[in-house]
Amino acid sequence: MSDPLWFDPALCLIGGQWTPPASGETLPLINPSDGSTLAQIARGGSADIDAAVRAADAALADDWGRMPAFERGRILTRLGRLVLDRVDDLAALEATDVGKPLTQARADAVALARYCEFYGGAADKVMGETIPYLDGYTVYTLREPHGVTGHIVPWNYPMQIIGRSVGAALTMGNACVLKPAEEACLTALAFAHLAQEAGLPAGALNVVPGLGAEAGAALTAHPGIHHISFTGSVATGSLVQAAAARNVVPVTLELGGKSPQLVFDDADLDAALPFLVNAGCQNAGQTCSASSRILVQRGVYDEVRTRMAAAYADLTVGPAPEDLRLGPLISDRQKTIVEGFLAKGADLTIAAQGVIVDHAPATGAYVRPTLFTDVPPDHPLARDEIFGPVQVLIPFDTEEEAVEIANSTDYGLVASIWTANGARQMRLAKRLRAGQVFINNYGAGGGVELPFGGIGKSGHGREKGFEALYGFSQLKTVAALHG
Repeated sequence: MSDPLWFDPALCLIGGQWTPPASGETLPLINPSDGSTLAQIARGGSADIDAAVRAADAALADDWGRMPAFERGRILTRLGRLVLDRVDDLAALEATDVGKPLTQARADAVALARYCEFYGGAADKVMGETIPYLDGYTVYTLREPHGVTGHIVPWNYPMQIIGRSVGAALTMGNACVLKPAEEACLTALAFAHLAQEAGLPAGALNVVPGLGAEAGAALTAHPGIHHISFTGSVATGSLVQAAAARNVVPVTLELGGKSPQLVFDDADLDAALPFLVNAGCQNAGQTCSASSRILVQRGVYDEVRTRMAAAYADLTVGPAPEDLRLGPLISDRQKTIVEGFLAKGADLTIAAQGVIVDHAPATGAYVRPTLFTDVPPDHPLARDEIFGPVQVLIPFDTEEEAVEIANSTDYGLVASIWTANGARQMRLAKRLRAGQVFINNYGAGGGVELPFGGIGKSGHGREKGFEALYGFSQLKTVAALHG
């Protein structure tokens, strides 16, 4: 794969201008496939964040703040077309930067375009309502932007999360300050270039790369921020929420997950098997909504274990450009974390492992996808988020036991039910603690229209669909007494 860079990644976008960070310092961007340095990115800090917030506030007072909703929609729609025009370039950036296979990176670029299309079409369709009230009054509601919104985007799915977060915020007329992850920020910068090309006014979108402890902390604590969207770890999410609370700022948190799939004796295993494996191994398991727990009723447990083990044995891991089933993890640090979890499973039985190709660079962050069998529900591998290609099989006997196991973690992001029994489908969909429940599927193909978010330590608030637009707006009630 040739050098995918077509812009200078060592700059920040502030007020429509690409400028070096105030510190003049940069950070190395590491290629997880081989450990080499891809580029130098800006090491933004508090001064850059302050300038970005001021630029966003100025945009709200200028053309962007006065722009009709349908015009905002046209810009988002144009941006979607530009993303589609550069799908291959964006996929190359994401694959190289994150380490994901090219096929997955291309799907993410297409999803980014779809977010722009969806929100572009929705911009002028977010309505208020009239409320019947006392005689002589007319009462109605308005949905208005928060103002300046802060967006902290992680390294695992930069394009998709920018689409569902920044795309929704811009649609509602907010001005955004984006802090992409220091481990993978190339597509965030590329998106900003395309947004300028689409006609987004200066200051409506500002991008400041940098370290979380510097640029990220400055963004969450800034008194000029009116709403914060954060996707990442529970520990960092708690810090973000605490910082926002000091300024009484609302927060949307999408954190971690330990999402189960429940497989009953009457499940269509031919249909289920690809979902059971892919939902845990996609993006090398570095997915908040990854299904890392497979709960299987004993009547089909042996068959599921045998078939999943065969599927795992066929999984190949290698450099992102080779477009195998799995690429590397994002970094050596993440590799160490996943290997630590694998060590905790030394007392368990491994049903199967995938294969790292022989020619994979020793300097890459590779781990073998691993399937554990007969895992106790209270084992760390069954309770803690691993964020790597590791899945556990847990047997159960009754529906009641399955629900108890599924709800036994602190997380509640996604769950899936595999059964032909319609009554069971409805019962379990209500009883499972999860923000999304899928019946005889997992993920529904991404679904930009489908509200997404969790409960418990998986976070709060909803992204995607119209719910995201409601979240990136505030409701105003107007009561007119006219006699």
